[in-house]
Amino acid sequence: MTVLVTYASKYGATAGIAEQIAATLTAAGHAAQARPVDKADLAGAEAVVVGSAVYFGSWLKPATDFVQKHRATLAERPVWLFSSGPLPGAVVPEKTGEELEGGATPKGVDELRAEVGALGHQVFDGALDPKKLGIRDRAIRALPAGKALMPEVDGRDWAAIEEWARSIGRELDAVG
Repeated sequence: MTVLVTYASKYGATAGIAEQIAATLTAAGHAAQARPVDKADLAGAEAVVVGSAVYFGSWLKPATDFVQKHRATLAERPVWLFSSGPLPGAVVPEKTGEELEGGATPKGVDELRAEVGALGHQVFDGALDPKKLGIRDRAIRALPAGKALMPEVDGRDWAAIEEWARSIGRELDAVG
């Protein structure tokens, strides 16, 4: 089965997850390719995985817009969603010192999932490489509490990502 793995990534960590999902699905016998949402083409895709980086508790707008724009087409195919974030060890701004909860569903994702009949949603910890930050995020990180809000970390669990992708492959094999 042909699978499109499409994503919105701000600094590349989510793109890395999407590429690993596509590689794992391909190894499991499904022709999969990873593409950013602004370059994604649903033509020929028999199944779709959509992912987004999570910032301030929400998906990036391009990912949300992609799902909403293509909701009718997506509803006709097997679809899975994934979120990349929060960063392990990051603190909640309004509750300094309290870690963000990993695994929490980002705002609006339950609604997107219902709109397209997604078969699942998975949250993976994110990653942050300060060298890749844009000027705004570098400025935030330079503030006294900035490194607590945006720690340098790679929390991506590659084994969990691969296992989730294999589970999608098994579901696709079952519907064949």
